[in-house]
Amino acid sequence: MEAQSSSGLLLSRKRRREATIRETEEGEKLGKIPRCTVGLKHPAPFADELVPVDDKPYVRVSMEEAKRGTHPNRPVRVYADGIFDVFHSGHARALMQAKCLFPNTHLIVGVCSDDLTHKYKGFTVMNEDERYDAISHCRYVDEVVRNAPWTLTPEFLTKHRIDFVAHDDIPYSSAGSDDVYKHIKEAGMFAPTQRTEGISTSDIITRIVRDYDVYVRRNLQRGYTAKELNVSFINEKKYHLQERVDKVKRKVRDVEEKSKEFVQKVEEKSIDLIQKWEEKSREFIGNFLQMFGPEGALKHMLKEGKGRMLQAISPRHSPNSSPTREERSPSPTFRLPFFTKTSPPPSPPPPPHPSGARGYLISEDDDEDDEN
Repeated sequence: MEAQSSSGLLLSRKRRREATIRETEEGEKLGKIPRCTVGLKHPAPFADELVPVDDKPYVRVSMEEAKRGTHPNRPVRVYADGIFDVFHSGHARALMQAKCLFPNTHLIVGVCSDDLTHKYKGFTVMNEDERYDAISHCRYVDEVVRNAPWTLTPEFLTKHRIDFVAHDDIPYSSAGSDDVYKHIKEAGMFAPTQRTEGISTSDIITRIVRDYDVYVRRNLQRGYTAKELNVSFINEKKYHLQERVDKVKRKVRDVEEKSKEFVQKVEEKSIDLIQKWEEKSREFIGNFLQMFGPEGALKHMLKEGKGRMLQAISPRHSPNSSPTREERSPSPTFRLPFFTKTSPPPSPPPPPHPSGARGYLISEDDDEDDEN
């Protein structure tokens, strides 16, 4: 019964947990707002390749309506233009700001052609097709206008149904005008963005020009020819020589670093060996003193050995209570059983034989018997 009740409790908890997860997922699904993910999966389309939506006259929205939010089917159409040469994070941040100006924004980006750019601004690093393609792959862009005009005309704004023009608020002087966006600002269609400090196309080109020799040598090493790099024969040989010298310097530097590492490792190991030797030497000295010191074990061993040797060499003294030779009982005499004559008291023992043999005691009766 207890096992059944515990299993039922576990099942009920599991059902409640699953129900809670299901409710949470349903709430998240209901609370999510659908959004357009075309820019996240595919490049932005070009304006001249799109089919017009309708022929109805276009009515602009006001700034208050745009900030308040428009219907999903009526996004606020914001236009931003530029050269976008050597596309970098500053360009991407400006387009991100333009995309986030209003809750519901359709961002149109105009890119000027090579002819127009070379005429009013100067030579570009990337050609127009490369710049068009770079902009179309930016995640914030919904539509790309190729061959965009240098100055925006009312006809262009009407054709592309533009509500607002986004650009940084710094006056942009070009094409004989102090500010090409002056008439846009006067019409109330200008939406300012902020420039990203520390990066621009001019800064990147300045870095390349400053380190020109480094980049030329790098590209020569990668297989580019001197003709492709517009480098003379003498400069090509000079760059090759510099590259060889730098290789030698790098090798010397690597050897120095490796030698420093080796010396450092040797020092670390020597320190470890010295520490271990000190520890072992202390232990060795302690053991030596314990064995051979004034009160060491060797002294006690020698004392004990000396005592044992003396005991083995010196004879053992007879005890004081042992009887003397005179006090000892005489040895009994041998008498035949058929003799009844009493024997006289025994005579004193004869002196010891010079040969060291001990004499035998013979009674007088024995002498008489021998004579008979």
